[in-house]
Amino acid sequence: MASSPRILALAGSNREQSFNRRLLNLGVQLARSHGATVDVLDLRDYSLPIMDEDLEAREGIPDNAMKLKKLFIDHDALLIACPEYNSSITPLLKNTIDWVSRPVKGEPPLAGFQGKPVTLLAASGGELGGLRGLVHVRAILGNIGAIVLPDQVAVPKAHEAFESDGSLKNAAVKTKLETAIRKLVTVTSKLAASA
Repeated sequence: MASSPRILALAGSNREQSFNRRLLNLGVQLARSHGATVDVLDLRDYSLPIMDEDLEAREGIPDNAMKLKKLFIDHDALLIACPEYNSSITPLLKNTIDWVSRPVKGEPPLAGFQGKPVTLLAASGGELGGLRGLVHVRAILGNIGAIVLPDQVAVPKAHEAFESDGSLKNAAVKTKLETAIRKLVTVTSKLAASA
């Protein structure tokens, strides 16, 4: 690998003991073990108002949204752990995507997402592991130019899925996560090399 792919990792939950944060941490460790440089983004550090075009017209894009946009632009790929709220995307994650997608003069449209590989993860207390929410996240990101990779990981019964050390109990889920992360690093490296 000529250069280490830069991956931005984030969870769409602010909850301290979020299962999705736990799952994201495992993905981050794996990506680093495969040679990627991974920066973990905590959305609690970037408080934002609800996306509002009147507010934007009046006050401009909020500083935190511009900081987030720069982080998205400066990375080659995204790793996103997506909690499921009422069978869909969390307001926190959707609001983040909406602000980062706002156009800025002199910048290519959707610069934070266009052509970037994305791997999606989810953990949920339900039987489907957040799959219904992932469908919505996949559609949103695909529509704004991201390359959402087919391999994704959904962890059902998340309250029972983790060991006390944070690792996953289920060997099949561990293997699925390993495969998804390895593919993210491989695809990102290949795209960066061909750019």
